[in-house]
Amino acid sequence: MKAKALQIRNAIFWAMIVIFVLLVAVVLSFGRLVGLKLPPSTMIYLAVAFFILAAALVVLTAKLKESGVRKFFFILTGASAIGIPICAVLHNLVYALCIKFGWVFWGEGGDEAVFFILAIFVFPALFVIGSLGSIVLLISARLRKKES
Repeated sequence: MKAKALQIRNAIFWAMIVIFVLLVAVVLSFGRLVGLKLPPSTMIYLAVAFFILAAALVVLTAKLKESGVRKFFFILTGASAIGIPICAVLHNLVYALCIKFGWVFWGEGGDEAVFFILAIFVFPALFVIGSLGSIVLLISARLRKKES
């Protein structure tokens, strides 16, 4: 049963990486750095799938009995992926509340930048760090398995 759960967790992890790369490529396309264009509905489906897979990754990793470092990197990957859309929604919600009630954080506009910075810079960077750490641990485990 544990081997099956590991395979499912690893498949979810790799699917998340593929979706993340697609989403980043589309975002970079807006700046004309990449020529990938997807319909807006496809972007929404990818983002929802990314969020659901991230939640599944966190739950499966938490239930598996693994070493602390491996568990840390997989949970970091999933939690940061969950944090991206949550902070994007919170940014828009706080911004709307600032406009509605006239709260001002940064001058005239009343814009709130904390959740925006978390969603655009911090959580994607944490996702990349968690993914790279997880990939290194998966490769080293596979190499150790081949040696034995």
